[in-house]
Amino acid sequence: MDVKDFKSVVYEKDDETGIVTVTINRPDVKNALTPGVLVELPRAIDAVAQDETATAIIITGAKPEGESDPEKEAFCSGGYFNLAEVESMSQEMKDELDFTDIAQKRLCLKLWNLYKPVIVAMNGLAIGGGITIPIACADLIYASEYAWARLPFIKLGIIPELASSYLLPRLIGMQQTKEIMFFGEDIPAKKLEALGIVNKVLPHEELIPYAKEMTLKLVPPAGAYMAVRLTKEVLHKPLIEAVTKALDLENEALLKTFSSKDFVESMASRAEKRAPVFKGE
Repeated sequence: MDVKDFKSVVYEKDDETGIVTVTINRPDVKNALTPGVLVELPRAIDAVAQDETATAIIITGAKPEGESDPEKEAFCSGGYFNLAEVESMSQEMKDELDFTDIAQKRLCLKLWNLYKPVIVAMNGLAIGGGITIPIACADLIYASEYAWARLPFIKLGIIPELASSYLLPRLIGMQQTKEIMFFGEDIPAKKLEALGIVNKVLPHEELIPYAKEMTLKLVPPAGAYMAVRLTKEVLHKPLIEAVTKALDLENEALLKTFSSKDFVESMASRAEKRAPVFKGE
């Protein structure tokens, strides 16, 4: 599949700078990680990796068509399984879906092993995988003033993914991580900045221009590109074994929790619009 044929992701390359903007393009479901996104996003990463003229990636979320309220924008609302979408896919795309890889080990390691700069422009809400992807895979995260995040996993009877169990405690400390993961409360942009999860919070209209401005500082002619890439490589390589192990442990725990009574209860309570009654089973 050529990048021009993507539907769930928009792939745009600036031929002058080599910077690729990858936009999660499912605003109808708040740019969720649909099956289509989970096929096309790794393909976009591969395209950048294989293109010698591609220098960096900016990842952001599509704006709803006709929507002028920035508070209604989403970066990514996390996992979203739709059987009808899977059935409508080509066999080639279906073959790339691995329903045992709930932690998204494949996607995480593709980005972790990409030594070109990866910048996230978080233009709105970031729930579940919408925040764990940036934590695990972005070199720099810039957020709109209207952005906010939530790790809702335990409230759903499951556990976090994308190696966040390993990386987040090393970013913000074990106690802060446990509080965020255990309670799954909304985290506004300024708190994300104070915790050190995002690098900078910006006025909404300045987010994309600022992300591009900072990315330009990392690539030729302004950036010492070889040094940038080698710095990323020496930072990442010593941790790759631990990140891989964390993803394997997460997948093991996710497969267990997805078959639990508590997960079934969380889904039932959401459908019935009531508080869940968990049993720890």
